[in-house]
Amino acid sequence: MTILYVGIDLAKNVFAVHGVNEAGKPEFVFPKVARAKLLELIASLPPCVIGMEACSGAHHWARQFIAHGHTVRLMAPKFVSPYRLSGKRGKNDAADAAAICEAVQRPNMRFVPIKSLQQQSQLSVHRVRQGFIEQRTATINRIRGLLSEFGIVLPLKVSTVRSQAMACLEDLPGWSNTVIGDLLSELTRLDERIALYDRHIAQMASEDTRARQLMRLRGVGQTTATALLAMIGNGHEFKCGRQFAAWLGLVPSQYSSGGKARLGHITKAGDPYIRSLLVLGARAVLNAAQNKTDGISRWATALAVRRGYWRAIVAIAAKNARMAWAVLSRGEQFTMPA
Repeated sequence: MTILYVGIDLAKNVFAVHGVNEAGKPEFVFPKVARAKLLELIASLPPCVIGMEACSGAHHWARQFIAHGHTVRLMAPKFVSPYRLSGKRGKNDAADAAAICEAVQRPNMRFVPIKSLQQQSQLSVHRVRQGFIEQRTATINRIRGLLSEFGIVLPLKVSTVRSQAMACLEDLPGWSNTVIGDLLSELTRLDERIALYDRHIAQMASEDTRARQLMRLRGVGQTTATALLAMIGNGHEFKCGRQFAAWLGLVPSQYSSGGKARLGHITKAGDPYIRSLLVLGARAVLNAAQNKTDGISRWATALAVRRGYWRAIVAIAAKNARMAWAVLSRGEQFTMPA
């Protein structure tokens, strides 16, 4: 019988493969497959649907399997675990592969967009830049913490920490002078790295027509536009803009029962990096709306007065997410609202 669905539990060296036939019976089961043999094994199959969890290396394997004529579906691990028949106590690679094979057959399953090589390379620029920013923040906090041991308490403002730490450098005793000097040098190096990656992102944005169209939205700059392109591509995995906003975690969580709707805080699901970029852009939109009279500015200002500052920011971020999805999914057919 023909193998219709295959579930693969990804790993570094040893993989588990579970395939079912037309009757839904396991017929292609390999609990242990070496990494060097996986592609050869899958290539021997006729075209079928392959399910995998979205994890490290999943997009690479997806591209490899698609090249051999298969249809690949990536799923979030939290959507796969309920289909593990052995439950939490019976977790192993073979059980995970069987659960993936079962989950990929569900008609209402939500899948993760498969990234191209270009998308992954662009996303790596964002990940490394964000890592440098986190290192810079940690370095600044380390400087403030060490100086506080000598009675020098600096404020949170970054520029003030730099200037005052440099000013008091010569007055520090013993080895502390060397330590703070090295940290300030490291801070300068990180600034140069971040500035370099900012130029990389600016170049990516200038070379992509879709990124330039995204930047026409208020609150969407070069970093947000290129991050959206690297993460979701054309956005065709989402049926509508609200589904994309929900995927980002910008919609309220629900605790509804008995016909009574109870809405809580936003879910904060999805990628926190893109969500934070949209929120930062929404803050800029709301702050600039105080001196403008256009429709969007009036709506944002009135919303902040009626519902509060932070709820207005989340609403603006969700609106930008929905409009960004429309730009990416419709392409040149999208008309920017007045």
